[in-house]
Amino acid sequence: MSNGIHLIVGLGNPGADYEHTRHNAGAWFILELAKTFHANLRHEAKFHGFHGTARIHGHECHLLIPTTFMNLSGQSVNAFASYYKIPANEILVAHDELDLPTSEIRIKFDGGHGGHNGLRDIIRHLNTNQFHRLRIGIGHPGNSKDVTNYVLKNPGKSEREEIDAAMARANAVLPFMLEGEFQKAMMQLHSNATTKKKSD
Repeated sequence: MSNGIHLIVGLGNPGADYEHTRHNAGAWFILELAKTFHANLRHEAKFHGFHGTARIHGHECHLLIPTTFMNLSGQSVNAFASYYKIPANEILVAHDELDLPTSEIRIKFDGGHGGHNGLRDIIRHLNTNQFHRLRIGIGHPGNSKDVTNYVLKNPGKSEREEIDAAMARANAVLPFMLEGEFQKAMMQLHSNATTKKKSD
């Protein structure tokens, strides 16, 4: 069994202008976890972010939303992980994923940044890509030239509902991830997604 998750990070840009944009899907995941598990997120300057501790399915877990801009996310994650001595392989980073449709969500370990500036900076600061990712599908605009504009816009109502439903499915497999049973988490997440497609 792998090490369980002790830190869940949700990526986004700070401020009201970005709060509801697709690029903030990772931050939405943390806000939903904080609400569900009654965690109080407080701004902590030394971590460059909002931090809270939640008891999730019997496991104590840190929640973090960096308040740096997306391309500086590593500054926050590294400061936090260094302070609490949390190794990279016990970190789960939730982020928006252009390569998945809005109804899909996937778990991944290591790999590159795929052009995502938040992941790029985290890899640079941690000096490793050996951490877990929760890839939250936001769809793709179709043309690479439109990507920046697309991720910094709010999703439509039906898109947001699909993203929220996908995040709820990820929440359901969190017990496995917190216990280090990532294969089980992936299988159940995939199974849930397949069941959803059949019922659509």
